[in-house]
Amino acid sequence: MSFGEPEGYDEGARPRPLGRRGRSQAVAAAACLVLGTGLIGGAVTGSWLAGDSDGPGTRNGFAAARDMWHGVPVDQLFPPTLQGEGAGPGGADRTWTRIAVAPDSGCEDAFDALLRKVLAPVGCERLLRATYTDATQSHVTTVGLLFTKADAAAMTSLARRFDRERLDRRTDLMPLPYAAKGTAAAGFGAEQRATWTVSVLTDAPVVVYAVSGWADGRTVDTPQPAEDAMQSGATTAPAQAGLGHEAQGLADRVERGLRKKAGTVTEQPS
Repeated sequence: MSFGEPEGYDEGARPRPLGRRGRSQAVAAAACLVLGTGLIGGAVTGSWLAGDSDGPGTRNGFAAARDMWHGVPVDQLFPPTLQGEGAGPGGADRTWTRIAVAPDSGCEDAFDALLRKVLAPVGCERLLRATYTDATQSHVTTVGLLFTKADAAAMTSLARRFDRERLDRRTDLMPLPYAAKGTAAAGFGAEQRATWTVSVLTDAPVVVYAVSGWADGRTVDTPQPAEDAMQSGATTAPAQAGLGHEAQGLADRVERGLRKKAGTVTEQPS
């Protein structure tokens, strides 16, 4: 999964005829030159955002992101409050408050054994996690940033495997939540996982994930991928509660923050 999708352009526009044929051709040629220059410039500017692994921005962004786990304050990676405009069911707004931050750590006890095995090819440099609750404190969501030891090729390979084998949809590969005593997430354990999402980035050595559940500690017999829980007409309990939106919404916003910060770092003079 890359940080962003490339912008599209309207190819249906045509130069409007002006006077004689020769003048029209000259105007059309000039327009094509301007448009072509703009497209080339846009492609270069957006190479990192679009996930172009050959662009210089991609290489700089990848390198910058590698050290963010120790070079960027936690409040910038996991802001105390996150706004989710239109992130809830039916486009409702959401507000999430951070209630716990886990000490940065390795990955030995942070994932179930099978998921740890799947992620092993990219290695584990550091794992950062934070848990949020919604405005009503009814739901809790852990968001994780796994900083890997991998290069761009290894991250791309893992991302392709996740996509090809749909590993992000397997209940035996759900990430573990982070529970903290004295918070709304105190009872948020493995049995309380309801929805989740996992994204393997190709523009940075990072795996972003989120897992959501209820704050009252209820167990969930049939967890559901956030993608499914967000579908219109989904009738499962996690879907009806909007937990898919909680997981996906928070993961998206933490990922955007990571992307923005890495972009800022690459723009600073060396």
